[in-house]
Amino acid sequence: MKILLVEDNKRIRESLSTGLNEEGFLVQTEEDGFAARDLIFNQNWDLFIFDIMLPGLTGIELCELIRFKKIITPIIILSALGEPEDKIKALDKGADDYLVKPFHFKELISRIKALNRRTTNYQPKIEEDLFCDNLKLNFKAHKVERNGKTIKLSQKEFLLLKILLEHKNEVVTRQTILQKVWKTQQDTYTNVIDVYISYLRNKIDSKTETKLIHTIKGRGYMISDEQ
Repeated sequence: MKILLVEDNKRIRESLSTGLNEEGFLVQTEEDGFAARDLIFNQNWDLFIFDIMLPGLTGIELCELIRFKKIITPIIILSALGEPEDKIKALDKGADDYLVKPFHFKELISRIKALNRRTTNYQPKIEEDLFCDNLKLNFKAHKVERNGKTIKLSQKEFLLLKILLEHKNEVVTRQTILQKVWKTQQDTYTNVIDVYISYLRNKIDSKTETKLIHTIKGRGYMISDEQ
């Protein structure tokens, strides 16, 4: 897992980073909310861990920004604030979990693994037919048509299109594509995603048809008939 840890306390930041690396996670740290915001939107992440009280933007404000941008990456909040109202506010703003300082490191690892299982095992409901404009995908028949004309797709192309259609009008991140289509989280596969998106565009978005597949810079891809 690739984790962004944002904590302004140097001792805590370095201690957590060392421990997470020893557990096999790839960790990048930041101490400022504004700098963290730039990292969030310019890279792909599997998990965010935020302190609440940060210079620049607070952890809560980062949660709001992430969810406003339709990014579904899990978020764990770390805070010395332990009142129910503090936890409720963080969860309402988009956090997935909340740990009160001081906490046992093993508990943090347990929470991370639980969130990862939840994300990895999530399977959206599959309808027999998925649509976007005059494009139709029939999952059971493994068939794709646009304007009534059959389009032949490879297995990976079909799976990629299915993921996009399941989240029509929503950004599908590279992490989601890697997990659902290639069953991996390795960044080395990101170039493969670009190639397969190009394959789909060449087959689906012909010169005479409305362009359906859109690149959302720094975030992922979207299929939509809304221009």
